[in-house]
Amino acid sequence: MAAPLRGKDRQRLGRAGEDRAAAWYTERGFAVLDRNWRCRHGEIDLVVRRGPLVAFVEVKTRGGSGFGDPVEAVTGEKRRRLRRLAAAWIAAAPERPVEVRFDVVGVLPTGLSVIPGAF
Repeated sequence: MAAPLRGKDRQRLGRAGEDRAAAWYTERGFAVLDRNWRCRHGEIDLVVRRGPLVAFVEVKTRGGSGFGDPVEAVTGEKRRRLRRLAAAWIAAAPERPVEVRFDVVGVLPTGLSVIPGAF
C-alpha cells in the first residue's frame, strides 16, 4: 500500500477528481453552479443544476483502492454537514431550487462511481 499523499500532491489529486466529476455532470446536461463553495460551516465540492434539480455533490478522490472505496469516506457526520451547507447555499442563492438531492462521487484512477441521491 502506498503512503498517503500530503500537501500540494493531495490538493492536486482532489482538484483532478473534482474536474472529472464536473465533466461527468456537464456531459449529462448539468450546469456547474459552484465549485468549492465555502461558508463558515465548510465547503461544498460541486453544486450542479439540470432543469429544476439542484444537486449538492460530495467528491471523494483516492489515488488507489488501498484505503477502500472513496464513497465509504462519506460518513454520517459528513452527510449532516453537507445538509447544513446546502441550507446555507440555498439561503444565499438568488432563487430557491425546486428540487434538491445529494450525490456522492468516488474517483479512482480506474474510473468514477456516481451515486445520485446518495442520502
